[in-house]
Amino acid sequence: METTRVGAGGEETPTVSDSSPRGARVGVVRESAAGERRVALVPKIIPTLVKQGVEVVVEAGAGSGALIPDTAYEEAGATIGNPWSAEVVVKVAPPSDAEVGKLTSGQTLIGFLAPRNADNQIDALKKAGVQAFAVESIPRISRAQVMDALSSQANVAGYKAVLLAASESTRFFPMLTTAAGTVKPATVLVLGVGVAGLQALATAKRLGGRTTGYDVRPEVADQVRSVGAQWLDLGIDAAGEGGYARELTDEEKDKQQQALEDAIKGFDVVITTALVPGRPAPRLVTADAVAGMKPGSVIVDLAGETGGNCELTEPGQNVVKHDVTICSPLNLPATMPEHASELYSKNIAALLELMLAEGELKPDFSDQVLADSCVTRDAEPTTKAQ
Repeated sequence: METTRVGAGGEETPTVSDSSPRGARVGVVRESAAGERRVALVPKIIPTLVKQGVEVVVEAGAGSGALIPDTAYEEAGATIGNPWSAEVVVKVAPPSDAEVGKLTSGQTLIGFLAPRNADNQIDALKKAGVQAFAVESIPRISRAQVMDALSSQANVAGYKAVLLAASESTRFFPMLTTAAGTVKPATVLVLGVGVAGLQALATAKRLGGRTTGYDVRPEVADQVRSVGAQWLDLGIDAAGEGGYARELTDEEKDKQQQALEDAIKGFDVVITTALVPGRPAPRLVTADAVAGMKPGSVIVDLAGETGGNCELTEPGQNVVKHDVTICSPLNLPATMPEHASELYSKNIAALLELMLAEGELKPDFSDQVLADSCVTRDAEPTTKAQ
């Protein structure tokens, strides 16, 4: 017998019928956010879940942004239908008001939920009685690396940032020896060498650039050198918790700003990736530093969504200031939806497997990964969401 449930938005959605297969039902939705081309699960992941007794329901057109047809999901063992009635709903971007309205009490939502942002949907999910897991809150411990969606998508962003810089640059990246003479390689500075920064350094090196990395955490200097880059040492140590940098003191900010301003002027390309969780992005590239760069230089600011690392950044725009091109792409991983979706799918599948027992959803909240990533539970927000 099939019943209906009333969502927070007032609409009725069908539930799983009494005769449905035993085991969790996972719904893959079509993303509605502007410019979001990724999908939470790709077809190659479906057989692994089906073998565990999981039923996968995919919304029609869910993979279209990543150029994945519905038939590919069906061939992999999924069905095309209404994913919002599933026991577990998986998505990429944080849910809109309309999407929260499609969810009902007792459902589980997994995806990027922006738990540290002031304008998130955590309270709305709590009121709807939805149990929600934010992939941003997965702890950065060894056994959770396969579930670390922040890192997988940062890899995409770091790679694409260099291609963007190379496209906008007026100069070659590699050294070229020609009959007309030798062209020196481009000099590339990456500010903030987490996952995105290290990938940017490695990619710029592959393109032939002469690379340098800087971070306020001196312990990452060896990682910078491991990808063939030089380390820019400004004498500041601001290592924080969870692999992130802490916020600098006013004295440290002044010291860093002057030293960076002097250093930046000598580079052809600057890529910034510095973030402090829950706070505006630190300003690393001043207007004076931009004015001192050679005409034709490029800055790619990956921190635009939280204000930007460059004083002259205009989030989501490419602008030219003092003959320097400043790019601030938003949601850069969505511009490479095929591989970004594939990586994200592996993260989601690994997290789902941790929640499943004989195909049924039975999350063990004594597990650090699940406890830390759960932002609403039993209709109450956890400290991670506050």
